[in-house]
Amino acid sequence: MYQRIRELREDNDLLQKDIAAYLNCTQVAYSRYELGKRDIPTDVLIALARFYHTSTGYILGLSDKR
Repeated sequence: MYQRIRELREDNDLLQKDIAAYLNCTQVAYSRYELGKRDIPTDVLIALARFYHTSTGYILGLSDKR
């Protein structure tokens, strides 16, 4: 899951600070999501899926279909 959110961000040529601003959190907090040092709250997971126009299942690694 953590690798997927990093890949999605990089595929869209975005910086961690860009996604952090969208999520209304700090860059450090978002960085911890990508590194797996902090669990991703459900509301953040849903927001990321909406932002990237994908499913939460894809982000969670339950599906390989974006």
